[in-house]
Amino acid sequence: MSNLSIFKIGVGPSSSHTLGPLVASNMFCEKLQGTSNIESKATDSKQNIESNSQDSKIDSKDSTQKDSKNIESKLAKVAKIRINLYGSLSLTGRGHLTDKAILWGLSNLHPRELNAKIQQEVNDNALNNHKLNLCGQKEIPFDYDKDLIFHDTNLPLHENGMEIIALDSKGEVIESQVYYSVGGGFVKTKEEMESGTDSNKAKKVDMEINDATKALYLCDEMGIDLARLSLEYEKQFHDEKYIRDYCLEIWAVMQEVYQNGIKPKENTLPGVLHLHRRAPGLFERVKATTDPMGIIDFISLYAISIAEENASGAKVVTAPTNGACAVIPAVMLYLKNHTIGFNDDKAIDFLLSAMLIGSFYKKNASISGAEAGCQAEIGSASSMAAAAMASVLGSDARKACNAAEMAMEHHLGLTCDPVGGLVQIPCIERNAFGAIKAISAARMAMTRKSTPVVSLDEVIKTMYQTGKDMNAKYRETSLGGLAKTLSSVC
Repeated sequence: MSNLSIFKIGVGPSSSHTLGPLVASNMFCEKLQGTSNIESKATDSKQNIESNSQDSKIDSKDSTQKDSKNIESKLAKVAKIRINLYGSLSLTGRGHLTDKAILWGLSNLHPRELNAKIQQEVNDNALNNHKLNLCGQKEIPFDYDKDLIFHDTNLPLHENGMEIIALDSKGEVIESQVYYSVGGGFVKTKEEMESGTDSNKAKKVDMEINDATKALYLCDEMGIDLARLSLEYEKQFHDEKYIRDYCLEIWAVMQEVYQNGIKPKENTLPGVLHLHRRAPGLFERVKATTDPMGIIDFISLYAISIAEENASGAKVVTAPTNGACAVIPAVMLYLKNHTIGFNDDKAIDFLLSAMLIGSFYKKNASISGAEAGCQAEIGSASSMAAAAMASVLGSDARKACNAAEMAMEHHLGLTCDPVGGLVQIPCIERNAFGAIKAISAARMAMTRKSTPVVSLDEVIKTMYQTGKDMNAKYRETSLGGLAKTLSSVC
């Protein structure tokens, strides 16, 4: 499938805990309304995935009308919605706005439509008026304490599990579905997890690239770099103009988020920590620096500004997750502002290279902090950025993959232990360190003369196994690490 959705415009603070549950709730609304092609609308990724409706046309006009009435009656019968949250979604859900995101999604709001005013209106209606505008069409009673339940157990297929149930006036189930938020805003149903399928049909393609080994073979055979290989792969799904426009929109939003972060409307981040935003002050200081090492301060500024926007629940680009959303744009801003020749074409090549590397982590390991720790989020983002930077600066695919390997190698074992369940401590600073490590890895790979001993595929496999071996309290549960040490402040 296309890798473009590795980058998607979403909402903070967490792709798996905010964006994913919102998408799942959108999907449940679609289920109640009997429509298909759910994910493309729910994620609003702008990808024109063909609907399956042509395969299921009913020739009889009477049958069509009858089916329409049945669909209508399903939503009309709903008197109550119940949501069950499990595992990491339950343990850190309140700090990650999981509960609020579900309300937005069940109100049929999609990520691109959200703003603070709309979000607050839905929150007030549900929490103060005890009403939910289900699917944006029918207002039903809603009791936060009884209808949204935080369980202290896990569902069997993934650490981020949730169930949505629609009940009629007699308490009988009309519709129900178990969803898993698998990282990066991607969502799968229980049935898809069990069968290994996806809600969108996989297109049969001539060129399949599932790992770095295959990518390097193709680059050698075709005499091209990672960016060009990624473009050729994507052209199996979209025309080149669409791909370029998509990448440029992603890059434009990344830059917009940075600007928003250095000039925020509020100087304090939401949540019990009451953290003061650092980006505005850092922006003023770095402009006047004469320190030869001041470039590190600029990189930190780019990352902290964007990560603080994410922590505030604002619009960001999932890259490949929200918790790691600032690593890739920070490296791109470094290249734009502190090197020569980084233009729109280079930005497109950067994103194409990065998404290809990101797809290897998604296919063969995980980009979910709840499943494999923060190494799966910050580590994956740093690895993607390192390969992309090396590629746009002229490196061949082998050096770029070596850069990706080094960046991940030095994130192995990184825990996910957010204080207070908020994507703030240590998440904001970790984005800055991830960006700095990516730049260092790219530079090391570009000047390397020896042959690497460890391959990118091997380090991806190692990262996943390390995450599985990691004690669950260090995987986005707020049960260990900094989250436990500093629990008194919450």
